[in-house]
This record gives sequence, structure tokens and C-alpha cells, in this order.
Amino acid sequence: MSTSTSVPGKLAPKDNEVSSSNEISRRGFFTKIGILFNGLAATVLAVPIVGFLASSITRGRANGYLSWVPLGSVNDFPEGETRLATFQNPYVMPTDGKTVDTACWVRRIAADQFQVFAVNCAHLGCPVRWFPQSGLFMCPCHGGAYYRDGSRASGPPERGLFEYPNKVENGLVTIQAGELPTPGAVAFLTGEKPPCVS
Repeated sequence: MSTSTSVPGKLAPKDNEVSSSNEISRRGFFTKIGILFNGLAATVLAVPIVGFLASSITRGRANGYLSWVPLGSVNDFPEGETRLATFQNPYVMPTDGKTVDTACWVRRIAADQFQVFAVNCAHLGCPVRWFPQSGLFMCPCHGGAYYRDGSRASGPPERGLFEYPNKVENGLVTIQAGELPTPGAVAFLTGEKPPCVS
């Protein structure tokens, strides 16, 4: 039984019908809230993905691998000695933290003549240590040994230490350090000898 009053010539609205077109049903309200939250979640997920994909263009680091990085003054490396040096990788991301600090061994042969070796063993990449008493680089992982000039002395490595291209500029020792010097496909395709000691 309906308690609504009816006006002659008009139908009385039913109890379960919406009386005004501006009112929204409960189902419609939750549908719109769900669409809103799904849109927000999609935006939150899309922003980092788009940022990652566009980062190589927006950061302008196209020639990061070709840049020359200073290791220190020529006077920091005494003639006839091998010293550990660190440099900051030119191809860094804000999230890299301390991993951008890369170690290398610098050997000063003569006045402006240097050899700069990657700290990694040519066998499996373990960090080698310099022992001035014996004049050898030693790998603690599998017993690889290298002479002071980076050539292979003994152990499982089949080659010498990898060497960075280097030059002296304005009294600073600089290296091309964008990527780890390894005998890669580029050297194979160009026919050039890779920057390493054999």
C-alpha cells in the first residue's frame, strides 16, 4: 500500500524509483568512485614507466660512454709505482648511490706514460689486488696472477688485465671510463685490437 498522494492526471512515483534526474543511485556512485580510483592507480603506475622510457632522451647522456674522466693529478702517481684510484662512472642514475665510484689501478711508467687497469680479473671479474713486494696483481678468487704491466703470469685467466684508454691533459690523468674495457663485439667488427694487455 502506497502512502504517497497522487495528483489528478499524474502518476505517483514508486518508492523504489529515483524521483529526480540529478540524484545518483548508490550503484552509480560506487561505479564512478571505482573509475576515479582506477584512473589514479593507472596514473601512478604510468608516470615512472614513461619516465624510465624517456630518460635516455631527456637526460642528454648520449655520449656518456665517450667522455674522459679525471683520476687525479699526474703528481698523485709517483713514477714506477702502481696506485689504486677511484673515479665516478660518467653514466650514472640518481639511484646508483655509491656504486658509481669505480676503482682502477694506475701505473706510472715514465713522465707522462701511464697504464690504467680495470680492477677486475680477466677470468671471472673478481677484484684483483696489487702486491708491490712481489710486483704482481693477485686475484683472491681463483689464484690468477698478473705482472706489473698487466700481462698474465699464471692461473686460470687466459689473458692479461683489461686496460682503460688514458691520456694526460692539463696535468691530469684522464681515462675513457664509460664502459668496462673488454674485448667486445665492436673491436671484433672493426678489426681493431681491443684496449687490453695480452
